[in-house]
Amino acid sequence: MRDFLKPPLDSPHPLWYQHRVRSDLLKNVTRVVVKLGTGVLTDSQKQPDLAQMGQLVAQLAAQRKAGREIVIVTSGAVGAGMGALGFKKRPADLADLQACAAVGQSRLMATYQKLFDEFGLTVAQVLLTHDDLEHHDRHLNARNTLISLLRRGVTPIINENDVVSFAEIKFGDNDKLSALVASLLPADLLVILTTVDGVIENFGQPEAKTLSTIESIDGAIERMAGGTDSATAVGGMASKIQAAKIVVRSGIPLVIASGRKRNVLAHVLAGAAEGTIFIPRPNRLQGRKRKIAFFHHPKGALFVDDGAKRALREHGKSLLLPGVARHDGTFAEDDVVSICDADGTEFARGITRLSSAAIAARTASHAIAVHRDDLVIL
Repeated sequence: MRDFLKPPLDSPHPLWYQHRVRSDLLKNVTRVVVKLGTGVLTDSQKQPDLAQMGQLVAQLAAQRKAGREIVIVTSGAVGAGMGALGFKKRPADLADLQACAAVGQSRLMATYQKLFDEFGLTVAQVLLTHDDLEHHDRHLNARNTLISLLRRGVTPIINENDVVSFAEIKFGDNDKLSALVASLLPADLLVILTTVDGVIENFGQPEAKTLSTIESIDGAIERMAGGTDSATAVGGMASKIQAAKIVVRSGIPLVIASGRKRNVLAHVLAGAAEGTIFIPRPNRLQGRKRKIAFFHHPKGALFVDDGAKRALREHGKSLLLPGVARHDGTFAEDDVVSICDADGTEFARGITRLSSAAIAARTASHAIAVHRDDLVIL
């Protein structure tokens, strides 16, 4: 963030400052990832809400016509399938979830295609699993395909491949997927449209208010976020905060806003005080570092002492074996591992140069466990 954006010390968050930050961050946005949650796409009967989807598509089409590249990450397939198959609540059985996704995804895409056809715009379905983004060649292929579609004026509509993806359908959510897609491209902005106005302080209380700007994600912000009791959705605000951690570290701003409001996307992109904006870190991670940080399931964990933590965070050093107090899990050389402090809090990730067996043996006392070129501070 440039220095002129810093507010006076006696007034850390005045309105002029918040407006200036938004205007500066959003004035040159050309590539936007928009995540549409289940709650803003379906009606009370768990079916696609055609009127609501129509007004959302009209907003997206307007931005596309204005020259912006739009990538959609959509929820709603399981919800649409639930209604079609007669489920009242999100089923717990994996096979039932996959059946809902299989039925609902085709209905969902048919609806999108019909709505975008009204604006003369072409859409493309892209179904992804975490493995697609973790595997090196598939990671690059996914990115290249998305870039090719955008160059040809096509709007990609992305969803998790819930029909075959066990991990994502069990605990995953499209908030994280949208953050990974934004990081993959990379995008200039991620917008998550949901059923609330943003991150709400004192939610459910008379003094509740929507936070306009979040500059850092700390424990207080995380405590504001809860889950969801929706019959069709997963995640809630907690998953959106986790998504925010990914994109802001990647140097990408995030806005969480209400998808039920008319013209919300235009207001966001105009820099208006709409929803909650998360301020990105000033230095955008490069592609390889983003992949290390966010696109792998760590195979294990290294727990380091306070001296090693300071050396990594403050001085950009490599992690040496003597700084590793203990490890967890079984991993090989070149696997991605979490790097945690003595309290177990993950603060970095990296590619290990030592297997778990070598670390346990302690035969090379001054060996590099994780080189600084292969390490990312989160």
